[in-house]
Amino acid sequence: MQALYQWDLSGSNLKEIEVQFLQDEDFSRADKDYFHELLHEVPARLDEVEAAFSGYLDRSVQEMDPVERAVLRMATYELMTRIDVPYKVIINESVNLTKKFGAEQAYKYINGVLDKAARSLRAVEHPQGKKDGSGLLKR
Repeated sequence: MQALYQWDLSGSNLKEIEVQFLQDEDFSRADKDYFHELLHEVPARLDEVEAAFSGYLDRSVQEMDPVERAVLRMATYELMTRIDVPYKVIINESVNLTKKFGAEQAYKYINGVLDKAARSLRAVEHPQGKKDGSGLLKR
């Protein structure tokens, strides 16, 4: 999340940010491949990622706090592509990141937006997943 935040604010080269984080941060317990995927794929698919959550916002993506924006981008990408990670885990981790780095009550907003996004992106998994007219879950 911090690397995506840095990319968003500085516009720095993703490879340079990756090298910096790998050198400066303790990655002994981190999944470097997962970090690489998130850092490179979220920006590569930015329009698609933002389209998946922007309908649940009460403001434009650009008006959001940069920490909240980074968390939503990362989490939504994970909801879209990482079906190996349960949606509840993605939301919980996002809430925890927002509590640590975001504004005081921002985690509540992040939780609500991601829960709504998960209803659509993880309809089969989410208990309130969107259903089509026949009562069947949309995929």
